[in-house]
Amino acid sequence: MFYESRVVARREIKPFIPANHSKTMKELKWILLRWILAGLVTTSYSLIYAIIGPITLQISQGILNLFTETILRGNLLYVGGKTLEFIPSCAAISAYILLGILILLTRGINIKTRIVMALYGSVLILAANILRIEVLIYVLLQWGKNYFDTLHLFIWQIVSSMYVALVWVYLTWRFKVKGIPLYSDMRYVWKKFRR
Repeated sequence: MFYESRVVARREIKPFIPANHSKTMKELKWILLRWILAGLVTTSYSLIYAIIGPITLQISQGILNLFTETILRGNLLYVGGKTLEFIPSCAAISAYILLGILILLTRGINIKTRIVMALYGSVLILAANILRIEVLIYVLLQWGKNYFDTLHLFIWQIVSSMYVALVWVYLTWRFKVKGIPLYSDMRYVWKKFRR
């Protein structure tokens, strides 16, 4: 009996490496860096308040001084016989943090544009917040604490969140951003490694 000997070619299985490996790795590192930075932004409430809080308070007091005498001592504002305490949420720090997270977690924005978007969006949030503070103080002085509390609660729970969303929509339109926060990154990673 003759046995036929065959040489079977062994196919070597290699781990998947994308065709453009160095570009893919660079992009994945950039995604990871942006996600880490977004995580750091979420934990930097006190740092952001240390920067934004005094700016908001000083500008608000300066505008109030145009209409009535105000005294600022620390975080207390004395206006029209009333004492108002300026607390961290008065500076809308959460709005700045949310804006920063949205900017960092959106794919397809270069560094320069991210910085410009953050500055532009921060100015929009600051302007709206100062307007909010001025209107609330006016309502307090003209109509009393009940109207102040009602309007404050309405602005805080409804208007503020919608405003940050509108700022984000405006910035994406203004800077022609096509990516969707987080989703665009996840889609990119999925497409690269699902093969």
